[in-house]
Amino acid sequence: MTAVESTESPLSGYWAPTHLKRLYYGPSSVDKHLMSCLPTENSKAFIITGASLAKKTPLINQVETLLSKKHHAGTFSGIGQHAPIQQLDEATEAVQRDSDIDTIISVGGGSPIDAAKAISHRSHERTGKYLHHISIPTTLSAAECSFMAGYTKEDGVKTGIAKPEIAVDVIIYDAKFAVHTPQKLWLSTGMRAMDHAIELLYNPTSAEVPTKQLVLTAVATLFNYLPKSKAEPENEDYLTRLQLAAWSSLYPFGLNAKGGLGLSHSLGYALGSPYSIPHGITSCMTLASVVKLKAENPNDAAQLARVLPFIGQPRGEDDHKDALKVGDAIDSLVKELGLACTITDYGVGEDQITQISNMATGAKDGVLYDKVAQLVKGLF
Repeated sequence: MTAVESTESPLSGYWAPTHLKRLYYGPSSVDKHLMSCLPTENSKAFIITGASLAKKTPLINQVETLLSKKHHAGTFSGIGQHAPIQQLDEATEAVQRDSDIDTIISVGGGSPIDAAKAISHRSHERTGKYLHHISIPTTLSAAECSFMAGYTKEDGVKTGIAKPEIAVDVIIYDAKFAVHTPQKLWLSTGMRAMDHAIELLYNPTSAEVPTKQLVLTAVATLFNYLPKSKAEPENEDYLTRLQLAAWSSLYPFGLNAKGGLGLSHSLGYALGSPYSIPHGITSCMTLASVVKLKAENPNDAAQLARVLPFIGQPRGEDDHKDALKVGDAIDSLVKELGLACTITDYGVGEDQITQISNMATGAKDGVLYDKVAQLVKGLF
């Protein structure tokens, strides 16, 4: 797929969607629609999830019951944070034992969803066929919206696969599933969705329509409903609206995407798996600071300034100042949600600044490296 940069003058660009076939949302959507999402009447489905959902909630048992013995081929509930490769290998082998499996159902956050995408890729390598992927997300990380599958190598470094063919086929957002997600995880992955939306505004391959238009509405919804969801965590309307905002924050990136989303994500990867920091938390740490750094670039500042009317603030005549206000608003939101933290809180010392900056920028010196190193220092 060819990557085409979008331009503001003249207004031009390109967008190519993934092969997502269906999107269901609303309370009890899993009960209502899961069975109709199987590709055939005789499909065999394998569930990929994490230990917490399997042991501490009734959700996995609920999905297994819906599938019944006719369609349920097995469940792997050992996918941990950042999808360690050893667990991915074990899950892949479990799926490969039954050649009748044609469907994989991911239930949970980014790690099981990415693991399911990676298993589909591995299945294709062995059999020539990708698995039909149904995703039931329980966080706001939006991994179900991308055609990338991240996992952690044995050395602790995050790597991944990016192929259009591993994109999810069906997404089912169900507030009755989301209500079981611990509040800190729910809110912090909401900031991860905010990270997606903000960085897509200045990504050079983001199209004006639908990408930028949709991510602006995602920003508005996240600013509005994350605090409301914190105050009323069982409000299913709030949960559903936030799920749709998560979709709008990342799905519009499209197959025309080139490279990573942006610097905040690069820092997230440098901080996440190497130091066992959840990606929702890394976004809480980095996004506001990255926005203020990006404000130094006139083109990036012009895109960031577009956010202000969507969060209830008037836009002025100085894009740089307006972009800084966006950074301040993100910082305030993180604090309002009770998610403010430092790298030190996760046991990382300042002796790691060089390593983090190098991993985030791919450089060991230069103007960008120096600015990022200074930014990282401020996160302690």
